[in-house]
Amino acid sequence: MRRCLVLLLLMVCCATAHAAGAPRKVLVLGDSLSAAHNIPVEAGWVRLLDARTSKMATPWTMVNASISGETSLSGRNRLPALLGKEKPGVVVIELGANDGLQGLPLGKLAENLDAMVTAAKGAGARVLLLGIELPVNYGPQYRDGLRKVYADAAAKHGVALVPFLLDGVALDPALMQDDGLHPKAAGEPRVADNVWKALSPLLM
Repeated sequence: MRRCLVLLLLMVCCATAHAAGAPRKVLVLGDSLSAAHNIPVEAGWVRLLDARTSKMATPWTMVNASISGETSLSGRNRLPALLGKEKPGVVVIELGANDGLQGLPLGKLAENLDAMVTAAKGAGARVLLLGIELPVNYGPQYRDGLRKVYADAAAKHGVALVPFLLDGVALDPALMQDDGLHPKAAGEPRVADNVWKALSPLLM
């Protein structure tokens, strides 16, 4: 009996040590702004942050599940399977830009963000929301409403928020691609810094 208890204790210790040594995961669910649109993948902000998180005392791996063209609804539909597969400790949600560009009702975006944050927290993950801004031609009412959707979702669920992912980048032509929507490779380090300020406390 005593021998069995010793063996069981050793098995538990080994399993715990293995789990502690394995990199934890940050799941990024986003659109082209997170999928390194039209630039080398290694230049994108997700890969840049992976270089930081993988070298932490307790390493984290950035799992980029972002797809160009993703909307909040399609992201909401994909998230449950991703949570089951990756079992992330942190989920970063960067969705809503395509909803806004298509002029979709902000109430639907709010519903989808609410569902995604609820699902991520229900799976035991901490959550970081990344907000976006639209071009000025969309008008102040819609643009202000979009900002409020992210702020309200973060406040309701008590999760971290980056109000504007492209802060310090979007208005600098030297850092933006010709479409005026996506950063050049030169702008991605600033984007990574914007995310890191809110993400790093969640990794402690």
